[in-house]
Amino acid sequence: MAFQYEKYARAGDLVELTGTRRGFYIFRLEEGNELQTHRGVIKHDDLIGKEWGSEVLSHLEKPFYLYPVTLSSMLLNTKRNTQILYPKDIGYILITLGIGPGTRVIEAGTGSGGLTQALAYYVGETGHVYSYETRQQMQDLAKKNIALVGLSEHVDFKLRDIIEGFDETNVDALFLDVPTPHDYMQQVKTALRPGGSFGCILPTVNQVSKLLNALRRNDFSFIDVCEILLRFYKPEEDRLRPTDRMVAHTGYLIFARSIKKIEKE
Repeated sequence: MAFQYEKYARAGDLVELTGTRRGFYIFRLEEGNELQTHRGVIKHDDLIGKEWGSEVLSHLEKPFYLYPVTLSSMLLNTKRNTQILYPKDIGYILITLGIGPGTRVIEAGTGSGGLTQALAYYVGETGHVYSYETRQQMQDLAKKNIALVGLSEHVDFKLRDIIEGFDETNVDALFLDVPTPHDYMQQVKTALRPGGSFGCILPTVNQVSKLLNALRRNDFSFIDVCEILLRFYKPEEDRLRPTDRMVAHTGYLIFARSIKKIEKE
């Protein structure tokens, strides 16, 4: 499983090197290699064998701290050609869709693969992610990002328009990150297991309204619409107050459950 570490950093580990101003670098440790930063050069050999959390100095005597990489830092550091989902949204998506070990989940609109990484991590060895994308360039980038964190075996990538439907049926959850999700509700309904969970993210209220109408017409219920706002505080005990900026609106999240109504005679 990705992100499992020993007590000390080893060659081959994916690591996070964090500066005193919270800027960080993510890279894989390789003997004989070095990291060049604007605050000096750091040799990988000087990091291998260090205990996690250790302070290390560049050749300019600038301090950094060595940590095992986290999913959050990986997501924020993901190479992208499009806007990615933020950890604040991804966390809520995961728990609302019930993503966990053994879950089979479809996503459409792979993009750079930010959400794909999180889904692949949480479904574990016994679950699986099926990710659909229409753009070859985006899918290639997502594959590279997934390979970097060692989760490729957990994901099947599909290159095609979902108007043709999904290959999978009886999946536990399905998430859409596409401009017109209301056009695909029949395909979604066919792919989900009875009682399965549906989720979507959209940038405008007009799109949300169209989706709500389509959900109700296709026997979805328990519908929720929300947005996640995240505010950080300055960690100063004598003058605790919010930071000057916050991660506010990034999109509208829509969730629903598939239902099966009693057939009237």
